[in-house]
Amino acid sequence: MPKPLHTHLSRRESQIMDVVYRLGEASVADVARRLPDEPAYNAVRVTLGILEKKGYLTHRQDGPRYLYAPAVPADKAKLSALQHLMQTFFSGSPSRAILTLLDMSSAKLSEKELDEIAAWVAAARREAETDE
Repeated sequence: MPKPLHTHLSRRESQIMDVVYRLGEASVADVARRLPDEPAYNAVRVTLGILEKKGYLTHRQDGPRYLYAPAVPADKAKLSALQHLMQTFFSGSPSRAILTLLDMSSAKLSEKELDEIAAWVAAARREAETDE
């Protein structure tokens, strides 16, 4: 699996990867329409090719056009990015990362979300107790 996306991609490459992950599969035109600054079609086409050479995308032919898809499934990419984030900013501590998220002033959690988090914590606590 490639290293975490954010450590090896330019700003534009990251924007393109975000679009492709959101869509699941996309043509050059699909990507170009969803990028800020409306880049030239050719610039997007070339960058998609570079991302494919770097191993971040694959493509298949659909008539005259190529459809690009992430080479790494979204779940694996998310896990990789979160692991990198935790190592970089939280000394590898998931609890520090979670506490930071909960402490963010913009994070107004609903009762349902709080119940869901409490259920996850309870399940993790039960699992930790059985591992001891």
